[in-house]
Amino acid sequence: MDLDLLARFNAARSGRRAAILVTPMDPQGATSGHQRLVAETDDLTGDPFAEPLSAAFRSGRSGIVTGRGGESAFLTVSVPPPRLVLIGAVHISQALLPMAELAGFDVTVIDPRTAFATPERFSGGRLLAEWPQDVLDEVALDPYTAVAALTHDPKIDDIPLQAALEAGCFYVGALGSRKTHGRRVERLTQAGVSEAALARIDAPVGADIGAASPAEIAVAVLANVILALRKGERKRP
Repeated sequence: MDLDLLARFNAARSGRRAAILVTPMDPQGATSGHQRLVAETDDLTGDPFAEPLSAAFRSGRSGIVTGRGGESAFLTVSVPPPRLVLIGAVHISQALLPMAELAGFDVTVIDPRTAFATPERFSGGRLLAEWPQDVLDEVALDPYTAVAALTHDPKIDDIPLQAALEAGCFYVGALGSRKTHGRRVERLTQAGVSEAALARIDAPVGADIGAASPAEIAVAVLANVILALRKGERKRP
């Protein structure tokens, strides 16, 4: 492999940027031609492997694919591990954290209320008993991060929601009724968030499965997070 290509591939991995190394294959399955690196932000218009490349960015799976002209290539896929940031150390978060970890997410819970954000209530994941605005730079939101605001408290929820939209997080959800969300939209609009960005917020949060208990709401949230990860289009910040 070309050393410059390897360096760029490793730089993408360390910087949490998705990239795919495309290695042409001959009919006998041996490597042939020149390797190239494709970033998720690249324009794939006209690329003979556009469809399998797009699918590989969503699935994160490496393997042999066939292009439009019948040519084959091996795709070495590097996709950042998905993260889930939960704003609010609430009952829903208690149920959601272990479910999300089982599904392969790195989970962070943020809540300045030290009575709720305790190791006794959250034995897994990463717990930050801080105001979101004080730790968001440390958390470093990106397009492979999902954010769910679950406190019902605008003083805690609004800033991370705005930050998640600005960072291009692949999923942004917020707990609350339609009336509550309407007031939230008014506040965020006044804060300068665009109508298009606000339309990305999943609210009321989670899949519409009639969830009632905190555990059921957690299932609904995780369902929509996975749906956005595997079938959605990640937004560029």
